[in-house]
Amino acid sequence: MSYQVLARKWRPRRFDELVGQGHVVTALSNALTQGRLHHAYLLTGTRGVGKTTVARILAKSLNCERGVSATPCGECGACRDIDSGRFVDLLELDAASNTGVDNMREILDNARYAPTVGRYKVYLIDEVHMLSKGAFNSMLKTLEEPPEHVKFVLATTDPQKIPVTVLSRCLQFNLTPLPRAAISDRLAYILGAESIAHDASALPLLAAAAQGSLRDALSLLDQAIAFGGGEVREPGVRAMLGVVDRGYLFRIVDALVASDGPALLAEADALAASGQAFASALDELASVFYRIAIVQTVPNAPTGDDAERIAAYAKRFTAEAVQLAYQICTQGRADLALAPDEATGFAMTLLRLLAFEPAASSAQMTGGQNELSPTRVERTSARVELAAAPRSAEIDLAPAIAARAGPRAAPIAIAESSRATAASKVEDSPPRPRLALPESTEGWPAFVATLKLTGMAAQLAAQSELKSINGNALSLAIPASHKHLADKAYADKLKAALDGATGRKLLLAFEIGDGNEASLAAVERRQRERARAEGEKAFRNEPFVRDLVERFHATVRTETIAPLADSPSSPKQEPS
Repeated sequence: MSYQVLARKWRPRRFDELVGQGHVVTALSNALTQGRLHHAYLLTGTRGVGKTTVARILAKSLNCERGVSATPCGECGACRDIDSGRFVDLLELDAASNTGVDNMREILDNARYAPTVGRYKVYLIDEVHMLSKGAFNSMLKTLEEPPEHVKFVLATTDPQKIPVTVLSRCLQFNLTPLPRAAISDRLAYILGAESIAHDASALPLLAAAAQGSLRDALSLLDQAIAFGGGEVREPGVRAMLGVVDRGYLFRIVDALVASDGPALLAEADALAASGQAFASALDELASVFYRIAIVQTVPNAPTGDDAERIAAYAKRFTAEAVQLAYQICTQGRADLALAPDEATGFAMTLLRLLAFEPAASSAQMTGGQNELSPTRVERTSARVELAAAPRSAEIDLAPAIAARAGPRAAPIAIAESSRATAASKVEDSPPRPRLALPESTEGWPAFVATLKLTGMAAQLAAQSELKSINGNALSLAIPASHKHLADKAYADKLKAALDGATGRKLLLAFEIGDGNEASLAAVERRQRERARAEGEKAFRNEPFVRDLVERFHATVRTETIAPLADSPSSPKQEPS
């Protein structure tokens, strides 16, 4: 039992064997050739795209006994040991299980010593984002200035969790998900090398299920070989992945062409009886309409081994109908979770495909080449008449349209007339008056007072002082005690209010200053202080108050003086 899984057996051992990632290969190859080697590399990307593979090839390039180059020999002792995973100077660490400060300190202590057999010590830390904050801090200095014999290669699937202090010390390479075509070609090459019989149409299914990960594709290929008893055939792969058989899809499209509702529901019941996944069925149905749209746009584009059938469908549907059908399928896929059950949601999506049609195109009105069933032609003709009718006559034509196209057409005309009436009301309403920006900083408080603002945006406007106006650019100053108001959310609300009031697209710039004597808040504060001073003076001059002070040596508590209008318990009357 010495079988080795395909993902390990066919792991690339040289840069030229890598599938995809050309931007990473080019950069590393040039750096190795020119001797411009960095001390720390960060490889990011989703699972199975080659991060560990690139790191191992880089370690071989650095420690090959024939010298540092982008093409390691693969035959020397260092290359063979790295391929087999027993090279003592390549230390592969899993940060998910070595997250603490003590683990990192042990690594850094060993980094001081010279390599045992190789030219460089290469530390490969996988899933580095799992390290603790303390572990990251402990490695910062060594990561920035490591010994000359040490190279760090960090790999992660989540670079957002890595501190920026670590990111700034590394050369970062983002490994992208592989295209489906590249994965299919690689699977075909491996199957050919393994002498395994297969269907070419089965490989795109595996590539699609892998979602850009070549390792996942090879794992699925191992599973497909076991499922098919040593062969990879399309029916077996579809059954293994839960992909709907194309026969169901084509029968559904045939029923749509014929406007055959019972046939559609029969196919939905057949899918349910066979245990097929309805979500996968809608995905595949959307893919069929996508291929039809491709043929309509690029007639000579390759569409697979069923190209003739897809081309026939392209002649039976208009381009607008294909686009609408694709949209209904994708929306129905999203609505499955909201349906009472998936079978009901799937059947309802098929009924939408049958019930909804795009407005008639010019090709249909002039006798284009696209063929339609008699039922669809009949319903389309009613919509052509409706579209061609003048808007002023829509209400008068409602009974005629209803008699021609059935009970569903009359509400359409009424709705159109309602929209026209609403539009006319909007046109008749007077335009909102526009405010002019103040010509000087002194006019800013009065201008702000006219704006209808609430909440923190109103506070920002009241505390701001206009410094200058340069075209549509306004420079505003805010006191340091209110700098928290210069938040983007509040500034956006203020800008929207200014744009709506002035009818201009303004640009606001804020600066933090000490004085804001020309702000609305400062003006209102001075008015309150003036009114309070006048009220206090008037209170002290009251004969009754003067008499109390003189007779009883009373003291006036000025903080209790308030206008009668501000006191809810006091009657609003003149003092006698």
